[in-house]
Amino acid sequence: MFTLNGSPISIDNEYTTSEGVTYPHLRDPAVREALGVVEVADDPWYDQRFYWGVNNPKDLDQLKAQWIAQTKQTANATLAQTDWMVIRKAERGIDVPVDVAATRAAVLAEADQVEAAITAATTVDELVAAVGAAPAEAPAPVVEETQSVVIEATPSASTTETATITTVIPALSSSDIAAM
Repeated sequence: MFTLNGSPISIDNEYTTSEGVTYPHLRDPAVREALGVVEVADDPWYDQRFYWGVNNPKDLDQLKAQWIAQTKQTANATLAQTDWMVIRKAERGIDVPVDVAATRAAVLAEADQVEAAITAATTVDELVAAVGAAPAEAPAPVVEETQSVVIEATPSASTTETATITTVIPALSSSDIAAM
């Protein structure tokens, strides 16, 4: 982070001095030094979902209640997609497909396991581990494999164009898969 007279400043934006001199940017170290722009260390990072500040955790009981509610909401949203099959079974006696029943059981088991781990947590760090929370600033991991699809289009009988489309497939954690 860069500051000028104690205030943060972007070195990528245009800057005009009090004398009316305009600089398109402040990326040149010599220009920054001449103007008195200094680089200072960024504030330490902390996960704002669990901490008020560095080494200042939020209330554990409130966090646990919040994460248990979130876990139940996620499980309920996942189960809601097939609730009609359970109702159909209760009202009309039509069996729930085996794969659907197995998926529903897995969702419930995962939710119960996560809730038990949240309940057992005695520190905020243990809670973070229990919910499998990746740092909030971390980008989603990407699978290094790509998938190519060739699309052939023939706009007229005399020409053929071929395009290759490459997609990047994001990696999923076991909790993401369980939530599906």
